[in-house]
Amino acid sequence: MRVAIIGTGYVGLVSGACFADFGHDVICVDKDVSKIDALMRGEIPIYEPGLDALVAENVEAGRLSFTKDLGDAVKNAQAVFIAVGTPSRRGDGFADLSYVYAASEEIAAAIAGYTVVVTKSTVPVGTGSEVEAIIKRVNPDADFSVVSNPEFLREGAAIEDFKRPDRVVVGAEDERARNVMKELYRPLYLNETPILITNRSTSELIKYAGNAFLATKITFINEMADLCEHVGANVQEVARGIGLDGRIGSKFLHAGPGYGGSCFPKDTLALVRTAQSNGAPTKIVEAVVEVNDRRKRQMADRIIAACGGSVKGKTIGLLGLTFKPNTDDMRDSPSLAIVPALEEAGAVVRAFDPAGMGEAKEHLKNVVYCDGPYDALDGADAAVLLTEWDVFRALDFDRIKSLLNDPIFVDLRNVYDPGTVCTLGFDYHSIGRG
Repeated sequence: MRVAIIGTGYVGLVSGACFADFGHDVICVDKDVSKIDALMRGEIPIYEPGLDALVAENVEAGRLSFTKDLGDAVKNAQAVFIAVGTPSRRGDGFADLSYVYAASEEIAAAIAGYTVVVTKSTVPVGTGSEVEAIIKRVNPDADFSVVSNPEFLREGAAIEDFKRPDRVVVGAEDERARNVMKELYRPLYLNETPILITNRSTSELIKYAGNAFLATKITFINEMADLCEHVGANVQEVARGIGLDGRIGSKFLHAGPGYGGSCFPKDTLALVRTAQSNGAPTKIVEAVVEVNDRRKRQMADRIIAACGGSVKGKTIGLLGLTFKPNTDDMRDSPSLAIVPALEEAGAVVRAFDPAGMGEAKEHLKNVVYCDGPYDALDGADAAVLLTEWDVFRALDFDRIKSLLNDPIFVDLRNVYDPGTVCTLGFDYHSIGRG
């Protein structure tokens, strides 16, 4: 099947490469000339394990290509995916759909023959209907259907998630569109992947509801971690105890500095605004957004408290900057709240991240960026583990102790055993463990 992907960001590039690997003929479109030129040279603009090899293999096989010409790509496609950004709109928190609607207008002008237009971007309920209206207005004679097909890709595991998903959700209003989508995802039938066919509005809401629920689980266990610290309990054991209940499950019950990334922050806020505007406020999700924002700022206070109540004139060695490991994504990372708070309190921050320092430099201008974890801790007054990259999971604590001015270790991801680290002579601080 001939597929056009509009947008070569995280979702568009991963989806395009995976569809090509399924055997479809895929062309990815972007207005950013430098990005398309880089992709044509084999340069991948995002950090995602395995994506560079997957793109190269399918380009070599002739199934994947890149272009700046949207019109040419669309007129030859049977399915056109809109995979452009939908950031939070400044001022009110609603999803900014300007890129989606602009793409819809361009697609409408180029449609030739029956075409399924698919919203892959995360969009609020009703967006598919507006896309349909735009295409009808621009090209009244167009033969097309609009489908919702939300993505459920985890950064750092996106290829696996696309090829072996928990489910595929398709929101379609007519049988022709459903058949096209079934053909696109036919390779997944071999894996017995559940494919949920529903209407557009339901499909659009599934994406937001799913992310809001996961964000709620994270925020819940973070609040339980705070309670554990007051009553002498261990949040990791609490999480295991409740996670073994099949009705709850163990995933997303890891206490830490709060959620971040490209999805949870903007999607929870967009859901809140959508619900409010429709007269059905989501009080639980509203509380989740508020608690998570506050938690990120509180992490700086924890670090300051671990340093004796003041970091004025002190140096903090920070391990990890991205919101999670195996990505270079800095969007809404806890570090973006923690670092400025530490600097405002008078600290100098030295930091190392295996993949995110290029992105971090765009946001955190005063940080001293280092060549490795031990370089970041050299001469620091405290070590802070913020992102649980594998490279930070087996640190040499004897070496760390020799580098630090004071043996203070703040573990915001509960990577290490408290008893073991304390035995090595450290003043060790973690999350929700008594």
